[in-house]
Amino acid sequence: MESDSEMVALPLLPTPIESNYRACTIPYRFPSDNPRKATPTEISWIDLFSNSIPSFKERAESDTTVPDAPVRAEKFAKRYAEILEDLKKDPESHGGPPDCILLCRIRELILRELGFRDIFKKVKDEENAKAITLFPEVIRLSDAINDEGKRIENLVRGIFAGNIFDLGSAQLAEVFSKDGMSFLASCQNLVSRPWVIDDLDNFQARWVKKPWKKAVIFVDNSGADIILGILPFAREMLRLGMQVVLAANELPSINDVTYIELAEILSKLKDENGQLMGVDTSNLLIANSGNDLPVIDLGRVSQEVAYLSTDADLVILEGMGRGIETNLYAQFKCDSLKIGMVKHPEVAQFLGGRLYDCVIKYNEVQS
Repeated sequence: MESDSEMVALPLLPTPIESNYRACTIPYRFPSDNPRKATPTEISWIDLFSNSIPSFKERAESDTTVPDAPVRAEKFAKRYAEILEDLKKDPESHGGPPDCILLCRIRELILRELGFRDIFKKVKDEENAKAITLFPEVIRLSDAINDEGKRIENLVRGIFAGNIFDLGSAQLAEVFSKDGMSFLASCQNLVSRPWVIDDLDNFQARWVKKPWKKAVIFVDNSGADIILGILPFAREMLRLGMQVVLAANELPSINDVTYIELAEILSKLKDENGQLMGVDTSNLLIANSGNDLPVIDLGRVSQEVAYLSTDADLVILEGMGRGIETNLYAQFKCDSLKIGMVKHPEVAQFLGGRLYDCVIKYNEVQS
């Protein structure tokens, strides 16, 4: 399902990969569990994926690029529901035992086998168009903050505020109204600190003391997430002379941004001099991560991202799928930041936090 070229492990992971890295934060089962009987955690996660079937079916039905879309959407819903039920009866069926990567992969496989390539395309395009009009005001508000520490906090809050808009939000235009104030309000309306994992102070202090040379950011959703959250944050890094690599999905999955879509977004945001609101972008690279899911296994990335990461001194995993559900406890050879909003009750419960709580986990490697 991934690109034709061979996938490799991210070179920033400690070796040997087999004993040092697993792309799974929440253990669905333990070695002592009966391999033929689904655990309560497996059942609750299978139910979570099952509950998403109607919304996926609805998106698929209205995909005008696919002939007989409603018929095929019905087949998708039926087939995926059957497989999820099979996994409840026998967790070792269908390549199990299940984890969030397998549950996502099976869903994508069925959609693609039925001819559905990008069922969220319409809503992604709409979200991107709305967010692009609001980008200048978000930047102006950020640039007006003179205190560097406060500006970093504001940009981090912007990532959280953007990350809440998952799966195409109708409120986007309303919440980020034209005056830019409501984007600020959305940032201020985040749950109160301390967040469930809150390393913001340490991250700020490290940034202010000595910025990094090169950051690789694994990005998440289209719309407000990438345009009003990640890009203002990346622009600030560029302004301070850092190199920034934005690693985006190769293939569409839910409303995640692909590397091709990200290139199009940036071409619309840059001026005739190639600048992003007055900041030079010659140190900004967009890379194809080789990924095709809303979660990521860093043991399998594109050779392009692997090559661009070799000299990075900061790796950032953004969003619930990449930063929390699959890589929250991942260790790296360099500094790392996992940042995202908790949008599943199961994740909130595991972390001991609130729904819509925020996670910012910063690990500094002593050199």
